[in-house]
Amino acid sequence: MEKALLIGIITHEQPEEVATESINELEFLTLTAGAKTKKKILQKLVKQNSKTFIGKGKIYEVKEIIDSEKIDIVIFDDELTPTQLRNIEQILNCKILDRTNLILDIFAFRASTAYSRTQVELAQYQYLLPRLTNLWTHLSKQKGGIGMKGPGEKEIETDRRVIRKKIGQLKKQLKKIDIQMETQRKKRKEMIRVSLVGYTNVGKSTLMNLISKSNVLSENKLFATLDTKMKKVVINNTPFLLSDTVGFIRKLPTQLVESFKSTLDEIRESDILIHVVDISSSNFEKHMQSVNKTLKEINASNKPLIIVFNKIDLFSYNKKEDDDLTEWRFENYDLKYWEKTWMKKTNNNSVFISAINKKTINKFKEMLYKKVCEAQSIRYPYKTISY
Repeated sequence: MEKALLIGIITHEQPEEVATESINELEFLTLTAGAKTKKKILQKLVKQNSKTFIGKGKIYEVKEIIDSEKIDIVIFDDELTPTQLRNIEQILNCKILDRTNLILDIFAFRASTAYSRTQVELAQYQYLLPRLTNLWTHLSKQKGGIGMKGPGEKEIETDRRVIRKKIGQLKKQLKKIDIQMETQRKKRKEMIRVSLVGYTNVGKSTLMNLISKSNVLSENKLFATLDTKMKKVVINNTPFLLSDTVGFIRKLPTQLVESFKSTLDEIRESDILIHVVDISSSNFEKHMQSVNKTLKEINASNKPLIIVFNKIDLFSYNKKEDDDLTEWRFENYDLKYWEKTWMKKTNNNSVFISAINKKTINKFKEMLYKKVCEAQSIRYPYKTISY
């Protein structure tokens, strides 16, 4: 595995707690891409340096660490500008990636169908175009490893005109696929459609397999699902379509949001959304905010919603009832507290489960069944539906 050095910054807009969480998530992304994190660096700055992202002195400290630790790749926890990328490469003289490029690389590795590969390829070219002159120096060396699974490996495609032409071709391909997907969705309109949404790696695919009795790939890795998986499900003799969609993440590259339009259209056109949340994560509420922000961006925030707090089997509780000295933090709250809090916030449209251990699954199914029946009564008001 390649040895990686991760770099992030602490600013007024991104305080230390958020920056630490973000760089830890970047470490998970790095592992998913196939590299091992050797060291993580966070620097406090008023704002990021427009030339080198981090401070001038710190960038030369990083250079010394690269040489002493024999680092193969340096990954920055934000998207670098073309100028920053050029300057950093000249100083560090090693492979440089930013968070956007890393996510695109994982998508390129995970894409399994012609459709998702086309979507990822378009996003890669859109990212590559403004950085073409900077990427030439290391892409032309035909290096292997993460960050190299894309269109940059081919020397012929370093010409701007060729890349613009390729982007145009890919957009035309996706437009044709969009028409086909829209036709398929129209054929499915008679049935109620339910979509699983949520932060990446929260257990959507595990829940999909449990409800639909299918075998969708489920791994403890980020972005295990890229292509929308759809299955027909029947609860109490009531059929509906359930789809598993790509997971969201903070700082999701805008190129991916644009190129995965058809995938996101499945969410936008669903009748019901199931927002799956990893309750064992101390940052689950921030993850929910990221998902809600993306749903708002794609005009899908007003759908009937069930919030499923998953992985209750991993939740830990360490504070005793008679302990008045221990500070109240996430790890000290019990599930009863979170359940009471979120039941109130969501008007009882939330449920706490363990998809892996099948805890409280029947309660979730009952809730989902009622939502499907409500959606059917709105679509077919003259059809008798029994609850």
